[in-house]
Amino acid sequence: MGNNRNKIGRWYVGFGIFLIACGLAGYASNPVAAKTALMSGGTFGTLSAFWGFWILKGGRLLALLAAGITTLMLCAAFTWRSVVSWQAYSEGEPKLFAATLITGMLLASVCSLVQLLRSHKSVLAKD
Repeated sequence: MGNNRNKIGRWYVGFGIFLIACGLAGYASNPVAAKTALMSGGTFGTLSAFWGFWILKGGRLLALLAAGITTLMLCAAFTWRSVVSWQAYSEGEPKLFAATLITGMLLASVCSLVQLLRSHKSVLAKD
């Protein structure tokens, strides 16, 4: 049981770091127009890493719910933003990097939900 808690906790810490890195990459690619990438990547990356640390420190239902709800919100936002970005790119706008980055963040969010669902029963079990 502790092994699964460690696994999902480490996963969410890594997911948070990934989101922060994506926010930085999005901002670096276009500092004038991508300030929201830096803010959202930093905010949700920090939150996701916090959920991971909380799970590692023994957080059970509340930590898992917080991680799940946050990740579901990210999936919704990244789905919407990736569709908009790919549509803009298909219309000739220079949005390939943004569309690819947001799609990568969506895929990482979906993988995080899958990992969370796989581990939730064993993490909630008593030691």
